[in-house]
Amino acid sequence: MSSSCENCAKKATCTSKDAKPGETPEQYQERLLIEQRLCGIKNKVLVMSGKGGVGKSSTAVNLALALAEEGKTVGLLDVDIHGPSIPTMLGAENMRPMGTDNSMLPIVHHGIKVMSIGFLLPKQTDPVIWRGPMKSRMILQFIRDVEWGELDYLVVDCPPGTGDEPLVLLQLLGDNTRAVIVTTPQEVALSDVRKSVMFCRQMKLPILGVIENMSGFVCPHCGKTVDIFSSGGGERMASEMEIHFLGKIPIDPEIVASGDAGLPYVVSHKDSPTTEAVRKVARELIGQADKIAVG
Repeated sequence: MSSSCENCAKKATCTSKDAKPGETPEQYQERLLIEQRLCGIKNKVLVMSGKGGVGKSSTAVNLALALAEEGKTVGLLDVDIHGPSIPTMLGAENMRPMGTDNSMLPIVHHGIKVMSIGFLLPKQTDPVIWRGPMKSRMILQFIRDVEWGELDYLVVDCPPGTGDEPLVLLQLLGDNTRAVIVTTPQEVALSDVRKSVMFCRQMKLPILGVIENMSGFVCPHCGKTVDIFSSGGGERMASEMEIHFLGKIPIDPEIVASGDAGLPYVVSHKDSPTTEAVRKVARELIGQADKIAVG
């Protein structure tokens, strides 16, 4: 075993030192390296949705920062290869990761570790014109070559749908991988989000819960809540499908402005009702993750 194995807390119960039947020496070395990279991560959380436009990336960013506020060590991995928005939302699009001969160090920004293909593009406007195998290889590099170190949570922002990216992640991430499903309240979103729920069940991926995003708008002038996209649809879906409901996050126009400005909402609007809603969701997620770990 390598020196990193010698220092691993799981060494006593780990069987990775033994090659699996039919495994080539190259496959064995790659699997061992992946397990070494991941062994210090307690919880891996895939933020998923069956539909675009539900605010999944902004939810992933603000949730990761809220978890850090709760005293957790957090990593944020952006695997939306074609539309990597995390660097812009964090105001880190001009940052570049440092590297060694065989590894990359994640960007550390706002107290969390971050990695995205957006950090590797020469220009933010450069398109990534790749088919599935190239995307899968990039995700493998993010898992195998990035030195995440010790983390309480690795939050993974997945693109919409149930295609290559979540499938590859499930193959690579292994134990302690859970899903969080993000939806908006209206039925047109819920019908697609249900497919993500069924994907998780078919792939035996435990679901920590559902987040209902854009759930009502709190008027900054009068304080009245207006249900622009209705409200409660995500909560009802969670109840119908017997999934834990993590909470509602209301609309605030400043979420968009904050993301465009590169200053995350929970950092720039610490005392707003929407930030407090995100914090409540983070605390609920921690409770669910702890409960599943004990169970």
